[in-house]
Amino acid sequence: MLSVFDQGAHPPCPAPFNLAAFVLARAASRAEQTALAVISPDGAERWSYGALESAVRGTATALLRSGLAPGDILLMRLGNTVDFPIAYLGAITAGIVPVPTSSQLTPPEVQKIIDTLAPAAILLGDGVRCPPTTLPVHTTADMALWRDLPPAPYDLGDPDRLAYIIYTSGTSGTARAVGHAHRAIWARQMMMQGWYGLGPQDRLLHAGAFNWTYTLGTGLMDPWTMGATALIPAAGVDHGLLPQLLNDHAATILAAAPGVYRNILKSAPFDLPHLRHGLAAGEKLSPALRDAWSAATGTVIYEAYGMSECSTFLSASPDAPATGGALGRPQPGRRVAILGDSGPVPRGTPGVIAVHRSDPGLMLGYVNAPEATAAKFRDDWFVTGDMGVLQPDDQVMYLGRDDDMMNAGGYRVSPIEVESVLLTHPGITEVGVTDVEVKADVRLIAAFYTGPEMIEPETLSAWAAERLARYKQPRLYFHRDSLPKNPNGKLLRRALRTDPDA
Repeated sequence: MLSVFDQGAHPPCPAPFNLAAFVLARAASRAEQTALAVISPDGAERWSYGALESAVRGTATALLRSGLAPGDILLMRLGNTVDFPIAYLGAITAGIVPVPTSSQLTPPEVQKIIDTLAPAAILLGDGVRCPPTTLPVHTTADMALWRDLPPAPYDLGDPDRLAYIIYTSGTSGTARAVGHAHRAIWARQMMMQGWYGLGPQDRLLHAGAFNWTYTLGTGLMDPWTMGATALIPAAGVDHGLLPQLLNDHAATILAAAPGVYRNILKSAPFDLPHLRHGLAAGEKLSPALRDAWSAATGTVIYEAYGMSECSTFLSASPDAPATGGALGRPQPGRRVAILGDSGPVPRGTPGVIAVHRSDPGLMLGYVNAPEATAAKFRDDWFVTGDMGVLQPDDQVMYLGRDDDMMNAGGYRVSPIEVESVLLTHPGITEVGVTDVEVKADVRLIAAFYTGPEMIEPETLSAWAAERLARYKQPRLYFHRDSLPKNPNGKLLRRALRTDPDA
């Protein structure tokens, strides 16, 4: 029996369609219900569904009045505030294509995005870095005035048209612009029971920042689609305070990266009587951490696997818990395979995890990069680059990357991108970057370099800080006489990872 899961495709997305209209479809009937609470020990900033939709559609009006038109690209350089989701949905309401970006990006990194996408305008938050530009720039002060404008109509159209662009680091070292269609939100219905166990009565607390795509989807768009309440900690809230906030706001579901669960456990013991379960994604959840959380809280963490190009499509859920160390199962409606060189392999055989090109959540492609897009497909399958085994009971055992991509706190980072920056330092002749385990379940990015002499780590840290977002910067630096290579002279990053002291 081959490693293919196909129990029928998800129903097709209706047309005409608009992503923002779908997310806020329940707003009229739940106008007074809390859609969002930005919470801290000092209280909460609450947004009703009515106020949220009004702000979103007022923002759409302002963007159109500014001269932007449907199809134009809007670069978002915003911080960890409610401005982020309002601007995102406001742009999509008007048919404008938002590009959410991390506020940690440096001006040179942002300039590369501008050069690649040629946006028509920029939204710029207080204190967020951006290179000098002749493009129109709208500030958060401007945005605050937009929310009370008359509502723009939803720009309805082909569900396959471009809705938004997000960035992911590619294995080549080039950050790829991933273009998604409006139908991507339609596909996320497969997660509601296939991962979340989410209903309109739930109060989902996501521990991430507003301007992280994991938060944007799991923490905001999906609860609003279901008519539930989204809870987001205010900027600067320590993870140790999350148990208190979970109880103060009667959160029923917690979503976070595994590292956040680890930090919360440092403040145990605590009691979470309202919490039904947790959700984890962004990096692999270790069995030890899963067991420690269950022992401390009596609740289960359900893990999901996905990527920027397709969001999550493998997961455990309350209806189908993972067993025996497995990651989970393909969500109902997904078509998933484990591939070898000649196609799907027999069940129980390792291979590359792949999702069918017909999946409505799959990207349209890498923007302005047709060759890179084509390289990710093998016949009718989008190849993830992650290894797994499909078992007879449809559970997938995750085996890790088949390349050198790193994971830094839930962000995938290309070692080639980091290496290319470090090689511009005059004291470095060769460099290899990988993530290394410094203690159980904790991995840090480390740089191994050769050069005439050792360079102070502080000097290299400062060099990287001017050129790389914080999450991409190495935390450890090691001077070496030489770096491990194969007979053809190719750098062996995995040798650095498995034997960093060599």
